[in-house]
Amino acid sequence: MKPLSKSESYGYEISEVEAGGIYIFLRGRMDSSNASQLIDLFGSFIKDRHPSLLTIDLKKVSYLDDFGALVLVELRDMMSSNGGRFQLVNAREEVLYVLHSENRIRPNSLIKAHPPSVFVRYGDAILRYAADVKYLISFVGSVCLAFAYSFLHPRSLRLDDTFIYMQKTGVDALPIVGLLSFLLGLITAFMSSVQLQQFGADIYVASLVALGMSRELGPIMTAILVAGRSGSSFAAEIATMKISEEVDALFTMGFEPTRYLVVPKILASVIVVPILTLFSDLFAILGGLTVGVLVLNITASAYISQTLMDLTLFDVFWGVFKSAVFALQISWIGCLRGFRVDGGAASVGRATTSAVVSSIFLIIVSDSVFAIILRYWI
Repeated sequence: MKPLSKSESYGYEISEVEAGGIYIFLRGRMDSSNASQLIDLFGSFIKDRHPSLLTIDLKKVSYLDDFGALVLVELRDMMSSNGGRFQLVNAREEVLYVLHSENRIRPNSLIKAHPPSVFVRYGDAILRYAADVKYLISFVGSVCLAFAYSFLHPRSLRLDDTFIYMQKTGVDALPIVGLLSFLLGLITAFMSSVQLQQFGADIYVASLVALGMSRELGPIMTAILVAGRSGSSFAAEIATMKISEEVDALFTMGFEPTRYLVVPKILASVIVVPILTLFSDLFAILGGLTVGVLVLNITASAYISQTLMDLTLFDVFWGVFKSAVFALQISWIGCLRGFRVDGGAASVGRATTSAVVSSIFLIIVSDSVFAIILRYWI
C-alpha cells in the first residue's frame, strides 16, 4: 500500500489493484470535522483515475456518524455515475446500520410528490364541507343557548362591550354610510331624470329615489358596508384570540366563549344597523333633492311633498326589518368564521376574507327571498 496523507483525526492509504480497481484503507474518525475534505479528496481522485471498482476498507475506522456515512454515499454515487462498482469491506455492524439509515433517508427526499387525483380532492372537499356543516349546526345551537341564558339572566350580559360594539358598528360607520348613500341617491336621481325628462315626469324622480333607497338600496348598501367594516373586524378579533389561545383561556377560567364574545356583537349589530339604514335613506333622499333642485329645477318643497306622498311607513319599516336580518347574518357569520380558525397568522386573513364574502352572499340571497315575499305574499 502507498500512504498518501495522514492527519490527527483520520488517515488513509490508497493502492491500485488488478483490472483498474482502487483500494482505499481508512482509519480513525469519519465525522463532520473531515467529511468535506474526504469527499473533495476522493472525489477528485475518482474523476482523474476513473476506476472500475472502488473498495473501501473500514476495518480501522473507530467512529462514523451521519456525515461519515454521507462520504460513503457520495463516493458510491460517483462510482455509479462513472459506470463503476462500489463495495465496502470490514465494516462493523453499527457502521452498516448508519450507512443503511442514510441510504433510506436520501432516496426518499428525492421522490417527487404527485398531486392527488380528482376523486381524492372531491372526497377531501366533501369531508371539509361536512365538518363545516356539523360545526355550523353546533354554533347555531350555542348562540341560541347563549341568548336564552342572557335573556333569563340579564346581569350576565356585558353591557359595556355591547355599547362599545354599537359605537364601532354604528356611530363610527355613519360618515362613510352617509357619504356613499348621498352619492348613490344623487346618481340614481341623475340617471333616472335622463329618461323621465323625455316624458315630462321629472317630479317622479323623488318617488323613485325614496322607494328604491328605502326598500332595496339603502338596506343592502348599509349591510355591505357593515360587512366590510364590522363583520371582518369580528372575524379577525375572534380568530386572533383563537390562535393565541385566549378563547381556551376563557373556557378554562369558567367563561362561556359564545356568551362572552358573540352575544354582545350580535346584539349591538341588530340594534344599530337598522338605525344606520334610516340615516342611509335620509342621506340618499338628500342626494336626490340636490339633483332635483340644481338640475331639474324642482323646488325643494315640491320634491319633499312628492317624496312624502309616495313613501309610506311600510316601505321604511320593511327596509329596517331587512337590515336587522342582514345585521344578524353579518355578525353571526363573522363570529363563526373567527371560531373556525385553525392554524397560524395566515388563517386570520382567510377567516376575514371568508367572513366578508359569505356575508355579502347571504345578504344578496336574503334580499332575493324578501323580494319574492314582497311580490307574492304581501
